[in-house]
Amino acid sequence: MTDKEITYTEAFEELQQIVTDMEEGEINVDELSEKVKRAASLIRICKEKLHHTETDVKQILDELEEDKSDDKT
Repeated sequence: MTDKEITYTEAFEELQQIVTDMEEGEINVDELSEKVKRAASLIRICKEKLHHTETDVKQILDELEEDKSDDKT
């Protein structure tokens, strides 16, 4: 699965696992750099998906407001 195909939930869960592993000392120094890079990538994915969802919801709400205004005339 590529980063473009990963869902928000999958990215968030993987990110949570990385954080948990770091907090519990499960990641050794040799893995740390790669895990931090992966975490940064997952954060970007989550931010993009949240932004896209926010834009979609705003557009839908704007359309509903337009429909409501059209019904009044």
